[in-house]
Amino acid sequence: MIIKVAWRNIWRNKRRTLITAASVFFAVFFGLIMRSIQIGTFGNITDNLVSSYSGHLQIHKKGYSDEKILNNSFNSDKSLINKLKTLKHVKYVVPRLESFALASSGEQTKGCFVTGISPDEENSMTKLSEKLTSGKYLLKNDKGALIGDKLASFLKIGINDTIVLIGQGYHSVSAAGKYPVRGILHFPSPKLNSSLAYISLKEARKLYSAENKLTGIAVLLDSDKNTSSIKAEIKNIINLNEYEVRDWGEIMPELKELIQSKSVSSYVMLGLLYMIVGFGMLGTIIMMIAERKKEFGLLVSVGMKKTKLALTVFTETVFLGFTGLLAGFIVSLPIILYYSVHPIYLGGKIAEMYEKNGFEPVILFSSDTGYIIAQFIIVFIILIVASVYPVIKILNLNPVKAVRD
Repeated sequence: MIIKVAWRNIWRNKRRTLITAASVFFAVFFGLIMRSIQIGTFGNITDNLVSSYSGHLQIHKKGYSDEKILNNSFNSDKSLINKLKTLKHVKYVVPRLESFALASSGEQTKGCFVTGISPDEENSMTKLSEKLTSGKYLLKNDKGALIGDKLASFLKIGINDTIVLIGQGYHSVSAAGKYPVRGILHFPSPKLNSSLAYISLKEARKLYSAENKLTGIAVLLDSDKNTSSIKAEIKNIINLNEYEVRDWGEIMPELKELIQSKSVSSYVMLGLLYMIVGFGMLGTIIMMIAERKKEFGLLVSVGMKKTKLALTVFTETVFLGFTGLLAGFIVSLPIILYYSVHPIYLGGKIAEMYEKNGFEPVILFSSDTGYIIAQFIIVFIILIVASVYPVIKILNLNPVKAVRD
């Protein structure tokens, strides 16, 4: 009976009900869309960089993070790699030898990041062969190279052309080599496209005179949520006097700081939206109580218990907000689900701005249920808090004074 009466009461003044429900609706709608875009877009950027190159975790010789030189490499340890592969949530373990070099072709020269890889293991983690736009993938002991499309464009070279790599090898020996271009790669990150060159691990060791050496071991997990726990497990496996383990946030601190700063600004915007909802609800409730004060006094005077009346009005308030809350979810969820499968690809100057900062120019919505449930809970708590006011007013109601007023 209370539910039935409460539902009828909120529609006695349709305009007031619709205005209040609309304020809740727009706050929920824009809150969900905004949070979905933020989580989806930055999640996409992180996943692209993690799966395209860095992995969730990397193991290096102690001190490598402070000075990324070949002298801070370590001997390849198959037993360590095998231990890492046995850890739960670890999908792939990929050994690498990385260093800088000057890439040259004709009169064109450009600094690049040379990565010596085991082609099969690298491909299992980063799906490198799928990023080929032309040419073919490296074989196990291939003497060729794979390069990013922007690097190829700058050097004005293509398939079967020769790229010359010049740098400094292990213990400062000279490093120089010529490699035919086997394939051109395209990554989601423009920064990778303009700076990466891959050669086989065997050729990299020969180029840099670093026999049996590795600069790092990349570890890809099944989910970023497991990064902290697996990092702790790896620390128990390795000798921390010899090795260091870093997560992607430590490897790419600029990206992590950017995500954190954007999250803070997002929370501020959400806070403002829900503050508007809270005050909007409270204003409507205050107006409703003032208009119906005489009605409440008469009901109490004829014998209706204050607790029952307070429960009825509390239910009305919850219905009022829940109508807008439910409408916001019904309208926003199909949009979120659609654009989580069909991302929005940007063009023009906006795309150029994204690429200039090293990001793929795409907006992807997130369909993760975590933030959706969180938004529901937050708005519902606001509704409950706003509903406390009429309960207090009714419980302290003086029926004689209310009727006279």
